[in-house]
Amino acid sequence: MPKVELHVHLEGSIRPETVLKLAQRHGITLPAATAEGLRDWYRFRDFPHFVEVYVAVSKCIKTPDDIELIAREFLQGQAEQNVLHSEVTYTASTIEKHNGIAWPDQHAALKRAIEYGERELGVSMALILDIVRGDPAERGCQVADWAIAAHGDGVCALGIAGIEGAVPADTYADAFRAAHEAGLPVIPHAGETKGAQSVREALDKTGCVRIGHGVRCLEDPGVVRALRDRQIPLEVCPSSNVCLGVFPTLAEHTLPRLLDEGLYVTINSDDPPMFDTTVSNEFHRCAETFEFDENILWTLCLNAARASLLPEEKKRELVERLRNGFNANTL
Repeated sequence: MPKVELHVHLEGSIRPETVLKLAQRHGITLPAATAEGLRDWYRFRDFPHFVEVYVAVSKCIKTPDDIELIAREFLQGQAEQNVLHSEVTYTASTIEKHNGIAWPDQHAALKRAIEYGERELGVSMALILDIVRGDPAERGCQVADWAIAAHGDGVCALGIAGIEGAVPADTYADAFRAAHEAGLPVIPHAGETKGAQSVREALDKTGCVRIGHGVRCLEDPGVVRALRDRQIPLEVCPSSNVCLGVFPTLAEHTLPRLLDEGLYVTINSDDPPMFDTTVSNEFHRCAETFEFDENILWTLCLNAARASLLPEEKKRELVERLRNGFNANTL
């Protein structure tokens, strides 16, 4: 089934085998010395452990060539799943902070990978540069400056991620204002580990065009109405939500209710190896658990394509590729 993915973290998608290769290349000691051991370490236990893994993995990225490698491998994995286009969250500020790779060098490496994906694999990728909640406001403005300068040149949006509630969203008001003035979309994480008020804050303070997660919006009917009236797409990541304890099991996930409420929903993987999933698995698990038929699956695929930040002509081409592939392979 052809797909589009809008919520996936590049650093959170690195395969354990690749992490091991990078660690050995740079003399970094990890909690395990084999790929199988790393897979066990990757497996989600709790949020602090998730952060520990994420930071340790990021610290293994020491050179621009490493960045190009992980981006190429990510695109290969997307192509294997028939994901035609991905909008990928990337934390450039963390890579600079821990590894000293300047943003221009990161950007050049990522662009090489993007060109490779289009030329050799027939898949596309654009980046959402995210501000880390808790970083100083000035750092947020710096990330916004990077994203604005690279808008349309590999970067499609400014994001904000990290621990919800660490600081108010309007800590980064100047960064969001600069993005809006430059015509750069803003896509915050919200409504995942915090409730509907976090979604309301995202709507009111960031001027967002999509929301990463947003699944706890159902706790406030007013927030649901606002999302429905404005048709703000939600980047739903079901397995991630279960691993993080937002829902006890997939069967108890509110995905069907989100659809019943008339909300704009897309399906995504978030950090695939860390949550033992892929975006293909997410579709399969949801179809099986909630008995989604082909019409619902098509709607979810189409939603993602139409919510992408591609230029209108490329978006129309993407929708047509989806339609042709879906008709040929699933209906």
